[in-house]
Amino acid sequence: MSLDNNRTLAILRKAEAEGYGILAQTCYDANCVIGLVRAAERCRSPAIIQMFPVTLAFGKGPWLRFCLDAAHQASVPIAVNLDHATDPEHIEFALSLAEQGIPFDSIMVDASHAETDEENIALARPYVERAEKCGIAVEVELGRLEGGEAGLRMISDAKLTRPEKAREFMEGTGARVLAPSIGNLHGVYLNPPNFRQDILKDLQDTFQGSIPLCLHGTDQLPDELFQECIKNGISKININSWGRDAYAKKLAEGLQTKPFPDAVEEAVQEFERVCERFFRLFGSVGKA
Repeated sequence: MSLDNNRTLAILRKAEAEGYGILAQTCYDANCVIGLVRAAERCRSPAIIQMFPVTLAFGKGPWLRFCLDAAHQASVPIAVNLDHATDPEHIEFALSLAEQGIPFDSIMVDASHAETDEENIALARPYVERAEKCGIAVEVELGRLEGGEAGLRMISDAKLTRPEKAREFMEGTGARVLAPSIGNLHGVYLNPPNFRQDILKDLQDTFQGSIPLCLHGTDQLPDELFQECIKNGISKININSWGRDAYAKKLAEGLQTKPFPDAVEEAVQEFERVCERFFRLFGSVGKA
């Protein structure tokens, strides 16, 4: 199946061409999905609903179908992405759903735990080929990020992306989106982040808009660092705890004193405020 009309790629390519970033917000339940869609429609911004394999394993096909319906029926472009499909059972389950007619718009086949680029390619390539037959675009990681989150394996030995290897790597995997390792990490930064912007600039020069770049490891980053990364070629920005923690805190507080529907509505509105802040920060307001 052709990827000419793939929703994730269309959203990211437009963002890269016009110099803004796309919020890829991790969603853990239906309330988060509804909040992201409402915020995107209000801001007239494209967006990506993102989930981890642990969330997909919990909700299975009906959950994915709900997310796809919410995204594809929205009045602005929204895609659905599976983040960090690392273990074979994660990828096999996502592809089995696609083969049953419930395909993600995109998935990340994360083989960055491999010891070499060649092993990474060998692990990822068969899944990329199967995914593309179902119309699914695939993101891969060149190098390796430290850290871990939300049921993902913990990685302790980071490897920076080598830009001179990037074209060969993307051609070898056949993937369409690249997540570089530039000093970013999953989880809490114990020291101030020191991102290698030169790596992003070299990747931008290498791909000239043909391969969108995705930023992982965004907890606690200052606003100006997000904007610098977008300037240097990042178009997809993964956001997790910023929205998750604000939503969970507001919901827990509300349930102590308010009826359940009221507590949920206030928590979703808090989640929407976080999404709207990132739409403005990333420059995507009015780009739908």
